[in-house]
Amino acid sequence: MPSSVPSAAPIAARSPLQLFWGRLRRDRVAMVALAFIGLVILIAIFAPLIVKLFGLPDPNFADDDALNDFGSPVGPSGAHLFGVDDRGRDVFSRVLYGARVSMLVAVIATAVTMAVGTLLGLIAGFYRGKVDAFLSRITELTLAFPTILLGIGLSISCADGCKIGPGSVSLTLQPGLWVVVIVISLTSWPYVARLVRGQVLSLREKEFVDASRSLGAGDRRIIFREILPNLTAPLIVYATVLIPQNILAEAALSFLGVGVDPSTPSWGAMISDAIKIFDTAWWFMVFPGVALLLAVLAFNIVGDGLQDAINPRTGRSSR
Repeated sequence: MPSSVPSAAPIAARSPLQLFWGRLRRDRVAMVALAFIGLVILIAIFAPLIVKLFGLPDPNFADDDALNDFGSPVGPSGAHLFGVDDRGRDVFSRVLYGARVSMLVAVIATAVTMAVGTLLGLIAGFYRGKVDAFLSRITELTLAFPTILLGIGLSISCADGCKIGPGSVSLTLQPGLWVVVIVISLTSWPYVARLVRGQVLSLREKEFVDASRSLGAGDRRIIFREILPNLTAPLIVYATVLIPQNILAEAALSFLGVGVDPSTPSWGAMISDAIKIFDTAWWFMVFPGVALLLAVLAFNIVGDGLQDAINPRTGRSSR
């Protein structure tokens, strides 16, 4: 006699990426922050087009007619949405262009930091012994260098240009964007290396590593094919934490006058320039400061959201 019980519907399997994306989408705050980051990136990429499209003045154009009769900066108005600075330059245009510097420094410095730190952490954690001890001492020595003092020293040393590399392949380093990237990268990679080393010390004892070694896999294959893929999640999370730190580091260096070229709009440099006229032109500090605050806050929120999506048991939803 045939059974009248209906067969159960098949359960669709979901990949780890689908599970991760599903958890992240449920975090509305993280999604809003992610959308804001996307907006900032689009502004950074298309800032010249936005300025031209809306008929905004060039960020370095000093318009004396934009100042009042006493030569003081004028606040927000229909002609200048964020007002002008003490030279008559449009603050809104400079805030838009400032996003280019912040995003460029953050992305490049973070990429270099993650690459160097991950490589050295893999080597130290996998080989241990004398290799680990040597790299650990290098890491501790690097951590002893203050970021700000290193930036000031490098900027002074390269004030007239300094050559890096031997002979015909040497590069001339000028004060500006690349000095900021080098300073941030040199002082940030030890934190990544320590994180990766700790993870590798645990992963190298796992069964899948022993299985690969028993099948004749060499050290390079084990490190880059077996261990490194298992570090993807924590590395992504740490990169989102590192980006806002690098944005603040660039702003701090520019604030002290050792960042990008003075003619290049930068949120940190704008805040520094605004100190002397804050009593009469508060908008010159407030708008770049708010842009910096929101960008850093958005990256931090996304970093928390990624952490919760990757490790739901340790995230905010489990508390």
